[in-house]
Amino acid sequence: MKLRKPRVTASIWSSGKIICTGATSEDEAKQGARRLARTLQKLGFKVRDDTADLLYEPELHPAATYRIKTLKATVQVFSTGSLTITGPNVQAVATAVEHIYPMLLECQKPLRK
Repeated sequence: MKLRKPRVTASIWSSGKIICTGATSEDEAKQGARRLARTLQKLGFKVRDDTADLLYEPELHPAATYRIKTLKATVQVFSTGSLTITGPNVQAVATAVEHIYPMLLECQKPLRK
């Protein structure tokens, strides 16, 4: 199922699970999920709203993607801890690193001795 505004695509599985992809921000993904849920409710399906659980699914894509609209930069965080940061210029990439570093530091696992 595809929506035009926000531009998202939903894969609806026979188990009842729905995966919403294509959004360019977390807010857009939540808005798209709400619109999809409302459409399914109107068709008579029971819908449970779990939009607060934005999940990283390594089976679908190996990285979690974080976009910083103001910088036009994208950070991909892989399960190995690797990062891929892209942006329109070096300054935007450097600012993205400064922006994402504190968030990733909170998630860091303690080193084994």
